[in-house]
Amino acid sequence: MFRSEEAAVRIGAAMSGADIVAIPVARLDEAFFVLSTRVAGEIMQKFANYRLRLAVVGDISHHLDSSDALRALVRESRAASHIWFLPDIEALDARLEAMAAGGHT
Repeated sequence: MFRSEEAAVRIGAAMSGADIVAIPVARLDEAFFVLSTRVAGEIMQKFANYRLRLAVVGDISHHLDSSDALRALVRESRAASHIWFLPDIEALDARLEAMAAGGHT
């Protein structure tokens, strides 16, 4: 499980040359979705520092139901190009295809 920014640093180093890293929701520690822990912010910042996109892929509806802050983060990320919250791999594929076609991310 990805529990800290250290994991993000290791991922960034391993993914040199990559544009995006997709992480299944099941691989993320629950602390990632509790924004007061700052785990998500630290990890997202590391990806931004490495100029990598982060795609969190999977159903996070139960986390969204209990957190106004997380809902706001997900809503804001829709306008950004570096952090994506996507419900499934098909949505990731569609977003990547749109990017390849010159569409917005």
